[in-house]
Amino acid sequence: MLALSANGVLPKADYAIFADTGWEPRAVYQHLDRLEKEVAAPAGIPILRVSSGNIRSDALDPNHRFASMPLYIRNQDGKQGMTRRQCTGEYKIKPIKRQVRELLGYPYPQRVPKDVFVEQWVGISTDEFHRAKDADVRYMRNRHPLIDLGWSRSDCLRYLTSLGLADTPKSSCLGCPFHGNAQWRRIRDTSPEEWRDVVEFDAAIRAGNARANAGGNRLLGQAFLHRSRVPLSEAPIDHVTAAEWATRQQEIDDRTAVVEELENGVVDGCSPWACRSGDPVQSDLDLTA
Repeated sequence: MLALSANGVLPKADYAIFADTGWEPRAVYQHLDRLEKEVAAPAGIPILRVSSGNIRSDALDPNHRFASMPLYIRNQDGKQGMTRRQCTGEYKIKPIKRQVRELLGYPYPQRVPKDVFVEQWVGISTDEFHRAKDADVRYMRNRHPLIDLGWSRSDCLRYLTSLGLADTPKSSCLGCPFHGNAQWRRIRDTSPEEWRDVVEFDAAIRAGNARANAGGNRLLGQAFLHRSRVPLSEAPIDHVTAAEWATRQQEIDDRTAVVEELENGVVDGCSPWACRSGDPVQSDLDLTA
């Protein structure tokens, strides 16, 4: 959407907002820098980077309030579960809404007048039109430009490829529990330093987040990043699902840049109003006009 706006296909956006969890893959930050320099700045579209902190550091800090990640749990009796997912609201939605209020001139706790709002572009394509939703606050009104254009995910990939942006990475926390095996393999095989980082974090959160433990709310079981509920260093991430094979065939058929593998029919990546939990998907680059 940023490229479409910068190139005049869509109206010029006033701002783009990137919600930074503080623990994105290195490739995401590098790509964001490139977008800012080569796409946004020449078009006069400021990219505002907002944050509520570093999710990795917060999870391991016993003195810091922590919005829980959706960790996979194996209880002492062998039963399985997951912790609540609060991280998207805390590290994505909250800082974006705070920035939008400031742009409107009504920072919290001021009340935003009924007739004051931003038009927020939501990056849902026709493949997931059923996820198009209205905003949950009156001062943000959602619009879905890709659906209006009739663009699918493949159309987006072709357009990015035509601009030399075929290597656009998906934004998500480096150690997001909703990664599929393909994403875990990619980290392991292409970035040893980041792989060591997530393996160390996985081991560090085995007993749950540090703040809860310090407050006497100890986890009655063990927590893991991988759905198999074994240490990440031992997890069966080399297993290739049928969905991955289907996606590889799609990559050939599309004749575009290599499309990152999908698992279980859901796209890797985290967005301000969604993630792999199955909630509505939105682009991490929030555009307001």
